[in-house]
Amino acid sequence: MSESETSAGLRWRLEELDFSAIDASKVQGSDEIFLLVCSASFVESGADTYAQNLVDYFAGDAEAGGWLGAHWMAEELQHGRALKAYVQHVWPDFDWEGAYADFFAEYSKICTTDELEPTRGQEMVARCIVEMGTTTYYQALHAVSDEPVLRDLCWRIRTDEVQHYKHFYHYFLNYREREHLRRPQVLATLWRRAAELRQSDADIALRHAWNWRFRGRADAPAYEEVSQRLFALMRGQYPLDLALRMALKPLRLPAWLEHGVERPLGLVARWALLH
Repeated sequence: MSESETSAGLRWRLEELDFSAIDASKVQGSDEIFLLVCSASFVESGADTYAQNLVDYFAGDAEAGGWLGAHWMAEELQHGRALKAYVQHVWPDFDWEGAYADFFAEYSKICTTDELEPTRGQEMVARCIVEMGTTTYYQALHAVSDEPVLRDLCWRIRTDEVQHYKHFYHYFLNYREREHLRRPQVLATLWRRAAELRQSDADIALRHAWNWRFRGRADAPAYEEVSQRLFALMRGQYPLDLALRMALKPLRLPAWLEHGVERPLGLVARWALLH
């Protein structure tokens, strides 16, 4: 990270986004884009809660703890502010504050230190999976939207998430040596966290975005119907190969083995996405 990034704590600024240039006609009538952006804004805006849990968990580690507090948390919160601003520019009649309050009332109950992994090294592995999930989410959202400002914002966030992954992976390597983490422990952590990607905070955020988007409307579609539409939309642009590479990296497999398992794992992942 450069000196300017270090001093600022951010790679880009919210003021760099020209919300006046939004072509609302490309997104205003899309319930799918609204729900994808709004639910993401909820999760990112609650970043200070889970980020503080991590800062506390890594207290005493000057390098990792310092980066979490000074850079990672600041960037996550900026993502939330930017996504919220986008929602409010395009859908000004939507009560973002009310919807977010409902989301956070539920989300805060599950966002506890009990959700963290038993060791710091394993938690760094878990964070790699989380960052893989966010990286691929914003890359897919960038692909499914043709609104220029949203595409710009998604790519900025996606770039931040890639850098976050690199930091967490670096810290994982340090803790791997200290804690003598073996591959089965790493695999178990990867599996646990990957299984949660379509649950918990993302699902809570989507449900509250859907509820407030359609509240009081007689023609409101069922939540299950909406979630399936979103899943189908994102599935078509999901960067599966990137997701597999990021997920496998903490296992530190020999090159010949990694290449050997990528194809069967890719087939399994594609089957899961299609079902």
